[in-house]
Amino acid sequence: MRLARKFVDEVEFSAEDATRSDVDYLCEVFAAAVAEGATILNVPDTVGYTLPTEFAQLVRTVRERVVGDREGVTISVHCHNDLGLAVANSLTAIDAGARQIECTVNGIGERAGNASLEEIAMALRVRADQLPFETGIDTAQIYSTSQMLSQIIGFGVQPNKAIVGRNAFAHEAGIHQHGMISNPLCYEIMTPESVGVPANELVLGKHSGRHALALRYQELGYALQRRELDAAYHRFTDLADRKKRIYDQDLISLLVADTSVPAEAQIAVEGKQWPRIVAA
Repeated sequence: MRLARKFVDEVEFSAEDATRSDVDYLCEVFAAAVAEGATILNVPDTVGYTLPTEFAQLVRTVRERVVGDREGVTISVHCHNDLGLAVANSLTAIDAGARQIECTVNGIGERAGNASLEEIAMALRVRADQLPFETGIDTAQIYSTSQMLSQIIGFGVQPNKAIVGRNAFAHEAGIHQHGMISNPLCYEIMTPESVGVPANELVLGKHSGRHALALRYQELGYALQRRELDAAYHRFTDLADRKKRIYDQDLISLLVADTSVPAEAQIAVEGKQWPRIVAA
């Protein structure tokens, strides 16, 4: 480290498997590293073993016993996700005094991966009331970056992945869809646009309600009256019991299948002529 400081101003020392090391010995090694020129002390949870409360205490101990009042020494953390706690551990470490988080886009990394950059960035943004820290990350670029990485490595994220998963802003449950239609913030703690996702998605399935179905028909150009909507909804739920995902063509087919509708019936929606379907 002394040699490295002759060439650069920033030198990081990382203590392998810090969370399972003897705390007194760990602090002794860190103190020696600082004396030899280290400017960043990295506390890694190498095997994803620690819990948030004990990790926060470890970081706090390093800060109090090693860093103290020293200027120019930063505590960093590097958490693995073997127990699914990498993000939680990273956030508690920040609250305990760490000022650098080593994380990865989509949480990629060996074994179960590393702390997810997008989850940390949005946790700090959404819960700034509890974690008043700035990252300098342009969160609007998160989704496109996630997609780019997935293409590069040939491995996408799971659909229910927080922030960037396909279902992160998708809503199927009827009560959720009604809330989303009335006020998106009812069931979304962040907007899709804040992370670069084009828009939220109302997924039509067997849990969807009339409000979501009516909205989708309006978007397709069909303005259904209440009785018409009720009839369409019954046909929709029958189909949803047999088919997991309902697409726009399915919805149109449900209406076209109603032979009681005069073929010449039309309605004007947003300047376009669309076939109007009248339920029996």
